[in-house]
Order: sequence, then C-alpha cells, then structure tokens
Amino acid sequence: MWAGCLGAGAVAVGLAAMKGEDGPAVDRELFGLVNRGAGPGADAGFAAITELGSFYASGAAAATLFAAGRRGPAVRALSAAGAAWLLLQGLKRVANRPRPADEDPDGVRLLIARPAGSSWPSSHPAVLTSFSRVGARELGIGRLGRSALAALDLSVGASRVALGVHYPSDVLSGLLLGRAVARVWPRSRPS
Repeated sequence: MWAGCLGAGAVAVGLAAMKGEDGPAVDRELFGLVNRGAGPGADAGFAAITELGSFYASGAAAATLFAAGRRGPAVRALSAAGAAWLLLQGLKRVANRPRPADEDPDGVRLLIARPAGSSWPSSHPAVLTSFSRVGARELGIGRLGRSALAALDLSVGASRVALGVHYPSDVLSGLLLGRAVARVWPRSRPS
C-alpha cells in the first residue's frame, strides 16, 4: 500500500510541476534558488557527491559488501537499485521533460556534463534511495544509520539541482520512486 502511495505521489509531483497551473513556475523558481550556488566550496562538494547516486556507485558498494561476506544484502540492494534505474529510464521516455539547461541555456549554471535522457524523474536519488533502503533493512542498520543514509539520499538529490541537471520536482519524484521500489523489494528469508 505504501509503495503505491509513494509512486502515485511521485507521479502527482511530476504532473503538477510540468502541467499544473502554478507548478512549472514554482519548480523553476525553486530551481533558480538552488542553482544560483553557494560558492565554489558548495559547488565542489555537490560535484563530488552527485555520482554516489549512479548505478556504478551502487555496484561498487555492492561489490564491497559482497567481498565482506554480505552476499545476500549486496545482491538484494543492487537488484533493487537496478530495478529503480530501469523503471526510471522507462518513465523518462514517457515524460520526455527537457532538462533545465535545455529550457534556459543562458540562465542555468550547468556544472557537470549534461546527462543523456530527459529530466523527470531524477534517477540518481532513486537509485541511491532504493539501494540504501534495501541495504539498511537487510543489514539491520538502526535508526541513526538509516537517518544518515536518508541525509545522503537528500544530499545527492540536492546536488542534481545545484549542478543544473534537474528540477526540484524531478528529484522529489526520484526520491519517492526509490522508496517505493525499496518498499516492494522482497526481504531476505529468515535463517
């Protein structure tokens, strides 16, 4: 049930931002506030963490868990991240939302190479969220650890806006979809 609510919320956010009465203007305004930057240190920090949301980073984390003898959690977390990535690639093709720099090439600070594909939904926060949620569950990570992982998910999401490649609604939808995938992902069998 929660997964369906999260997925529906993600779609509602996307539709409101792309086609709603005030949604597109609000989304662009929020984007401008974050994308204008907070100085070179913040830009460097966002550039450094943004790829933690890539499927490659999830693969590296899974390989580390696998090498440490945590094979089940590694496989389950990576497969959830892969499912999230595939789901979002399909949604990107359907939505086909232009990226911020495509809509306003002169008004956007694009601080990394323009990613392929459309803007909605943002796959980096979805991939990281699905990996971190399933991994934390499988490893029995407590509340404090899960909170730290959620902060990392949010930081990667914020980096996508600050670096100029996504609107805030793209990121919020990605975070919600990542959580939805994690909620429906099968749990390990008790030993």
